[in-house]
Amino acid sequence: MCIRDRITHLVNLSAWVTRVESSISKLADNKDSLQACYDNQVIILNKLINNVKEKMGKELRQKVKIMIIMDTHSRDIIEKLQIAGVTKIDDFQWQCQLKAYWINEDFRLNIGDAEFLYWYEYIGNGGRLVVTPLTDRIYVTATQALHLKMGCSPAGPAGTGKTETTKDLSCAMGKPCYVFNCSDAMNNVVMGVCFKGIASSGAWGCFDEFNRLIPETLSVCSLQFGSIIDAMKKGQTRCLFAGEDEIEVDDTCGVFITMNPGYLGRSELPEGLKTLFRPITVVVPDFELIAEILLMAEGFIKAKILARKFIILYKLCQDLLSKQAHYDWTLRSIKSVLVVAGGFKRDEPDLDELALLKRALRDFNLPKILVDDIPVIMGLLEDLFPGIEVERKRDLKFEEFIADVIRKDKLHPDTKAIEKVVQLKELMVIRHCIFIMGPAGSGKSTTWKALIGAYNASGQPSIYQDLNPKTVNTLELYGYNTAAGEWRMGLLSYWMKYFSEEIKDEKAKWIILDGDLDTKWIESMNSVMDDSRMLTLASSDRIILKLYMRLIFEI
Repeated sequence: MCIRDRITHLVNLSAWVTRVESSISKLADNKDSLQACYDNQVIILNKLINNVKEKMGKELRQKVKIMIIMDTHSRDIIEKLQIAGVTKIDDFQWQCQLKAYWINEDFRLNIGDAEFLYWYEYIGNGGRLVVTPLTDRIYVTATQALHLKMGCSPAGPAGTGKTETTKDLSCAMGKPCYVFNCSDAMNNVVMGVCFKGIASSGAWGCFDEFNRLIPETLSVCSLQFGSIIDAMKKGQTRCLFAGEDEIEVDDTCGVFITMNPGYLGRSELPEGLKTLFRPITVVVPDFELIAEILLMAEGFIKAKILARKFIILYKLCQDLLSKQAHYDWTLRSIKSVLVVAGGFKRDEPDLDELALLKRALRDFNLPKILVDDIPVIMGLLEDLFPGIEVERKRDLKFEEFIADVIRKDKLHPDTKAIEKVVQLKELMVIRHCIFIMGPAGSGKSTTWKALIGAYNASGQPSIYQDLNPKTVNTLELYGYNTAAGEWRMGLLSYWMKYFSEEIKDEKAKWIILDGDLDTKWIESMNSVMDDSRMLTLASSDRIILKLYMRLIFEI
């Protein structure tokens, strides 16, 4: 994101803090001052929602959407202050919020008794998370851990937002946050390099699946990170890292480790390492609140009603549909559908919002539903959106390209086959990692080959590389250090780096992974498949999955 956009959000937060504190200080003379502040916040929010419905550039739209998300949280905070009967600025309900102040020609962030300088780091044009009560609690715990010169350890089930909340807090504080996907290939030397870089630069490091490291490495990590923590607590600017090298220490650095406690094959953290991190238990967030605010950010007026229908549908699908490993009714799926709905809203602003959401829910979810479950989900959609008929959005010209490609391969362009190719195309617009599933001979390879052929035929050049991850072991897939200490690129890491860094054009590039899944290799892809879009290797190398790149898993 351009630095002026970042400053806009910071000034917006600072102005809101000033308005709220002014209203609280006037409560003794005017008991309605907080209500007036709330009404003013609603007016500001409504203006932003009206603005986002207009035509605007991608960068400006992202900026306005972030302001809607932030201002909605600000509105809810004022309402909570009223309900809690806050009368003083020192009350905990207000002090536990992240606040920005302009002091001595600089921005400072306060939360509780912790104070931080804003770091003005250029972070990129990323979105911001919807701040729920759970997010607020994580913010308080994480900032207190940093204030006490400790690490922070969010733990909880997959998809609850552990890593994304850490990244969002770093974004709010203007700090760079580097995500590392831990694996058993990362030894104490690799971890030492990461810790040294974080401590010296003052950046934040988030180590995903930290308990995937082997016990021997974890034991050394406690010594390495412990030496940094001791120096920070003593106020030292240099320290003897693990009794070996002397390094510089910036006391604003932070280390976060995320874990899924219930997963198999995980190591127990040593007691000495546990004491260096402040634990946070992360639970399932409020899906309905998140859906409502994201719909508002996309310009939907009936956001509250639509969010309720959305979440009810997903809860019923979870209960009534057959239990399949690939069915996903979690936050990641919810966000993807909302992105689709937002695109429909911008393309057809005059169409009824209920019809837009029904189309998004139907068209996004049907591709992954088994044949036996389709009548169930269609029945649920009819019950939640009664009397609303909306046709699938079709690109007939592109469908002709698909049919021509299929004929050239001496196959019959069946309507269902073309529909599957179109569904894959629609998914690839909003997802950078897609799983194509089905028994042998069901047309999985034919589907993606027909799509890439149609892209090339329509003047959108695309290239691909197909690999079988099961033909090599995990080290040969991602890379490893030889006995001489030289780094050797793996099969997948080579092609990702080649497409990401070696080829300079922005033509579509796909990597097809055609082979069975197993935990040995797929878990190292976690940081690639989530919003980080980053493959972290045991050599400390980081390969970005660019916006024009896609990963397709054929299983």
